Amino acid sequence: MSEPQNLKNHARLDPPYHFFLSSISIATVIIAIVYCIHHFCFYSVWLVVLSLAALVALSRMRQYPLKVQDRVIRLEEQLRLEALAPPEWHAQIYRLTEDQLIGLRFAADDEVVELAKQALEHHLNRKQIKERIKNWRPDYWRL
Repeated sequence: MSEPQNLKNHARLDPPYHFFLSSISIATVIIAIVYCIHHFCFYSVWLVVLSLAALVALSRMRQYPLKVQDRVIRLEEQLRLEALAPPEWHAQIYRLTEDQLIGLRFAADDEVVELAKQALEHHLNRKQIKERIKNWRPDYWRL
């Protein structure tokens, strides 16, 4: 990357998935529907069903590893907070939602505990937490 990661540029696109595979899958569904309308028969209907199944499979193949990654981030952030927060605050760590913990992953060690407290007190979501981060800790491994 040419510039350091921050709130404005941290979202990532995967061109082969987002531009190629997704576009081809959506186009296939549209083409199958148009074909089915013009040439209605069992096989054209089956082509629509098959193209929809492929689109669902493609989206699931993307969602499953992202969910696993979110669970790993949740665990990493809970462990990091346990290491950085005072012992009397450890019970509070498990009140943070997965969404809040994912937002906290970008906060540097010197501000993560305070942001976690704010997240609990003010019921902040992922985006609100990211907006409050002063010292951005980049995550270049996100899928």
